[in-house]
Amino acid sequence: MLRSCAEPLAQAYDVAMLDLDGVVYVGEAPVPGAPEAIAEARRLGQRVAFITNNASRTPEKVAAKIVKAGVPADAEEVVTSAQAAARVLVDRHGKGAHVVVLGAAGLVEALDVVGLQPVDVEDEDAVALVTGYGPDVIWRDVMRAAVRVRDGLPWVASNTDGTIPTGFGIAPGHGVMVRMLRDFTGVEPVVAGKPSRPLLDETIARTGAQRPLMVGDRLDTDIEGAVALDIPALLVMTGVTQLADLVAAPKRMRPTYVASDLCGLVEAHPAPTRDGASWRAGDWIGATTDGRLTVTGQGGTDDWWRAAAAAAWQWLDDAGEPADPTALRIP
Repeated sequence: MLRSCAEPLAQAYDVAMLDLDGVVYVGEAPVPGAPEAIAEARRLGQRVAFITNNASRTPEKVAAKIVKAGVPADAEEVVTSAQAAARVLVDRHGKGAHVVVLGAAGLVEALDVVGLQPVDVEDEDAVALVTGYGPDVIWRDVMRAAVRVRDGLPWVASNTDGTIPTGFGIAPGHGVMVRMLRDFTGVEPVVAGKPSRPLLDETIARTGAQRPLMVGDRLDTDIEGAVALDIPALLVMTGVTQLADLVAAPKRMRPTYVASDLCGLVEAHPAPTRDGASWRAGDWIGATTDGRLTVTGQGGTDDWWRAAAAAAWQWLDDAGEPADPTALRIP
């Protein structure tokens, strides 16, 4: 269940590892309240790291987008799945190793920075393949890489995200290519991005965090990755996670804290308390009766989310199936 924190999270944890899309910005626009919350967290002494599964952009370009959304940021505060993939590769194969790259500029630069040699798919000296989202990747190269992986070439994937937001809508992400290569080769890649651990490990190493806090909007990447590493996590309800997703969250995807938006980073988090079959958070009472989730009372939105989550998860653990939240209205 959710934990308590008597002081603002920005004072309890030394580094906030912030996911970007759905947490800091949506498209080109800032998430309402996010710039102010990040500024207040920094004022309270917390450092921030901006982490992304997107391997196509360089840290400089990612930082520029964050700044455009109204949040001061520099490239040193950005950690990408391309950088995590490069770290995995250099640790395994050493500097100077030839690595086939199927991806965009961010992935090529990440290999260069750690001393690896990016090469094309025909390079006979290549010791590994690394893949990432790249809209200009040629199908001929994908086919050749697939054959080489099937024949034994080690493979690192920057992430397995199934979708990616674009100017023309939600489109297939790098994870679609990963599944295709996996189906053809029968090989499971080493995955660098969330929910796998290399990206979070790389962020902690770069920041020197002693008490890191993961902050994200996705249960299946941000929160699951943090839970796997036993890192506390704050879920913000400004992105892809909806009420039905939270209600049905298995234990491996349950956050430590939940808030309606990033302002939860600079607030205390009293945990809900159990009273028989119900859960109280502030003046809200959550309960599940005959499989139907209810939250009654009044008060702040964050307490509403806490009461709803606690009551729903208790039912899920006891009954083995999610509660029905369709009658609820989020305040």
